[in-house]
Amino acid sequence: MTSRLPIFLVVATVAMNALGIGIILPVMPQLLVEMGQPDIASAAAIGGFLSLAFAGMQVLFGPLLGALSDQYGRKPILIGSMAITGFDYVILAVSPVLWLFFVARLVSGTTSATFSVANAILADVTPPEKRAAQFGLTGGAFGLGFVLGPVMGGLLGELGPRAPFWAAAVLCFLAATLCALVLPETLNKAKRRPVRLRDAIPFAAFLKLRHKRSILPLVRVNFVDALAGMVYPAVWAYFAIAQFGWGPAMVGWSLAAYGLCFAAVQAGLIRVFISRLGEARTALFGLSAGVVGFVILSGLSSGMWAFLLTPLFAARAVSATALSGLMSQRTGEDAQGELQGILAAVTGASTLIAIPLLTSVFAFANAPERSNPWPGAPFAVAAIFSVSGLIMLILSLRTGTDNSALKKEEAYANVP
Repeated sequence: MTSRLPIFLVVATVAMNALGIGIILPVMPQLLVEMGQPDIASAAAIGGFLSLAFAGMQVLFGPLLGALSDQYGRKPILIGSMAITGFDYVILAVSPVLWLFFVARLVSGTTSATFSVANAILADVTPPEKRAAQFGLTGGAFGLGFVLGPVMGGLLGELGPRAPFWAAAVLCFLAATLCALVLPETLNKAKRRPVRLRDAIPFAAFLKLRHKRSILPLVRVNFVDALAGMVYPAVWAYFAIAQFGWGPAMVGWSLAAYGLCFAAVQAGLIRVFISRLGEARTALFGLSAGVVGFVILSGLSSGMWAFLLTPLFAARAVSATALSGLMSQRTGEDAQGELQGILAAVTGASTLIAIPLLTSVFAFANAPERSNPWPGAPFAVAAIFSVSGLIMLILSLRTGTDNSALKKEEAYANVP
């Protein structure tokens, strides 16, 4: 029961955080237009900049927050992260000017340690060989929350475009209070280590990778896999409208279907895959499913088949969870927070690269002057990323883990 309580609270916290993110999506365009943007297209462009600002701060500061949790414990960092994010939503709810919106997103990006610290908590209370399956719980919770959030946001939006921001703030404060009152600290003081100066340097996560030879090949695979996965949030709405002629409602339902399948894969099926195949083969399966799914989507012309094949498209999600499990096994018990911070930075970097790249590919392949537009072009690019990741993972597994590299990493970790 001692280990189940933090697991339950972590899953609940991640779900509430995802609800808070998803709940504001339906009203963001309307609110930006009300704040002075001339049309929906301009609002979408500003919304994209807001997303990039958020992701950029994750890249810069996510690793530091993970390292801080290795020194001060997971609980205070998680509570502080959720509380500050709640205040961020309050600022968004009352902000009369656009520049304050950017400030709020920069702040929340800086403190968005929820996912990395949550996975570090799961690593604290789970044996190494079972961590990948537990990491799937946070992925499933995020997916489920992200599905329900837009539905709630759409309903609350009837009360006004700022109502969902107040609801998001309440969810964050509720999660912070729940953690403060009930969550036990999971990192034993004997396993804590101080934050070094290099942990505070922007892009420190990428500098640390020079000394992480045991996980560096897997981090590279994780990076290209994340690049491929960003194709859904980056271009799905545009693709569905151009290829299938769907309206906003159908686009929303298709995203909800994908989110539900994603949550089912992460929270349930990942355990079956890992128990039967192990982490390495599960990662290989996920990347392979990604290749197949992206190739199909690059030329798919039937909206009905897009719905029917949604479970296949979501099956690729097992790769990231299995890779996290493999890297956690190759990382010391006192550096799990640092590892999750590195992975958060890698994911943020993939967001910064993938969103402009994939949207540019879509715009180029579907320009008005083109006689043969290709809405599925970004999925072809995603397939190339997945093939690259698959090859890199196969080469990495063949070489295996170098024990001497692990010893060098431990020695480096002890340097102030």
